[in-house]
Amino acid sequence: MSTGSAPAGPSTPSKKRSKWEDDDLDQGQQLEHPQKRRAKSKGSTPALSEPRQVSNTGASNNPKPKPTLKSKVLHSQYVPERTRHPEIQSSRSVYCYERLNQIEEGSYGVVFRARDKQTGDIVALKKLKLEEEKNGFPITALREIYALMSCQHENVVRVREVVVGETLTQVFVVMDFIEHDLKTLLTSMPSPFLQSEVKTLMIQLLSAVNHCHQNWILHRDLKTSNLLMNNRGTIKVADFGLARRYGDPVGLGGLTQLVVTLWYRAPEILLGATKYSTAVDLWSVGCIFAELLLKEPLFQAKGEIEMISMIFKLLGPPTKESWSNYTELPLAQTITIPPPQPNQFRSKFPYLSTAGLDLLMSLLKYDPEKRITAAEALKHPYFKESPLPKHPDLFGSFPSAAAGEKRRKPDSPSAPARAQNYKLVTEFDIP
Repeated sequence: MSTGSAPAGPSTPSKKRSKWEDDDLDQGQQLEHPQKRRAKSKGSTPALSEPRQVSNTGASNNPKPKPTLKSKVLHSQYVPERTRHPEIQSSRSVYCYERLNQIEEGSYGVVFRARDKQTGDIVALKKLKLEEEKNGFPITALREIYALMSCQHENVVRVREVVVGETLTQVFVVMDFIEHDLKTLLTSMPSPFLQSEVKTLMIQLLSAVNHCHQNWILHRDLKTSNLLMNNRGTIKVADFGLARRYGDPVGLGGLTQLVVTLWYRAPEILLGATKYSTAVDLWSVGCIFAELLLKEPLFQAKGEIEMISMIFKLLGPPTKESWSNYTELPLAQTITIPPPQPNQFRSKFPYLSTAGLDLLMSLLKYDPEKRITAAEALKHPYFKESPLPKHPDLFGSFPSAAAGEKRRKPDSPSAPARAQNYKLVTEFDIP
C-alpha cells in the first residue's frame, strides 16, 4: 500500500460521541462539527473553521475564550451545586455504640439507652422489628424516619443516623436521649405541675404539632408516654411510628382507623370516619392538656363503647349545632344518643381559669371543622394571662427512670438513742 497522498476513499463511519464524553470538555470550549474536527491539513496544524481571536492586550498565546451562548453547561442552573448534596455514605455499624440498658418496647421497635464509643454521647437506640417482615422494609419504619427527618424542630426528637447490624433484619435508628417521658413523670411526681409550668409545656407541644402540620405530617399517636422531657424543662415529641403525610393520595379503603391510643382517640375516628385530618392530633392535645391538669388521663376507658359514653358525659350528647354531619358517620346509627344535658367541664376542672377552660373546650370539640388549630391555639389569651408561662430553665429536675436513677431521700440525722448506762453531763463534770 502506498504511503503517498492518494485521494481519500470512503471513510469509515465515525463513533458517535455520547453525552457523557461531552462532559469532559472545558466549560468554555465550544462543540465543533464532527466533519470539521476530522478534517486535517497536510501540516501539523489542524484546520480551524474560524480564525483564533486575539485579545486587545496583544497576547496571542492560548487566549482564554469568552463565554458565549454556545458554551457547554455542565449542570442545570436550577440544580444546586454538588457541594450542597454530599455523597451517600455507607451506614455505620451498631457496634459503634455500647448498649447500656433497655428503656421500653413498643409495637414497632425496642428502645435502648446506649453510648457512642467515639464521642461518649448518650443516645436512644431504637431497634426496628423486621424479623417477621416478608415484604421488605416496613412502611411504618420508612414513614417514621421520613417524618422525623422532615419535622426538624426544637420540640421534636432529633434523628442522628441509621445504623445496621450483621443481618438485614438488624436496623437501628439513633436518636437523642431524653431523660423522662411525661406519663412516667406524672405518676412519680409528688405534686402536679403548676399552672405556669402547664402553659410552658402546652406552648412547646403546640409549637411541635404546628410545625408537623405545616410540613404535612400527621402524628396520629400523641399521648403523654410519647412526649419526652429533659431536666431543663424542654419537651420533645417522639414515636412517629403511626405518622404519615396527609397530603398524599389515599387509597380506596381510606385512612386507617387503627390509629391513636384509645384514651386519646378523637370521636370521629371512634365512629368510623375514613377521612380525617389535623384535627385528630388536636383532640389528642386536648386530652394531654387535661391530663397535665388532673395528673391522670381524662378518659380511662376499657373499650371503644365506654370511651364514646365518657365523651358524651363530659361534652354532652352531640347535636346538629355541635356536630352537623354526625349522622353521616358509618357507626353513628349504631350508637344510642342519651338525652340532652350540659357539659361537665366546669365541674371537672373547677380551678381552671375561664380562658383556660375555653382553650380546653376548643380543643375537645365534636366537629373537626370547628376544632381549633395548633396555630390558633398558640395565640390563645390563656397563655397571656397571669400566671405567665415559666421559663424552661426554672423547671425542677427529676431522677431519670430510663437511666435507672432513683429518687434520693433527704439525709437527716436520726434521733439519739438512749443507752443503758447513759448519764447526763452536769456542771460538776466539766473541769
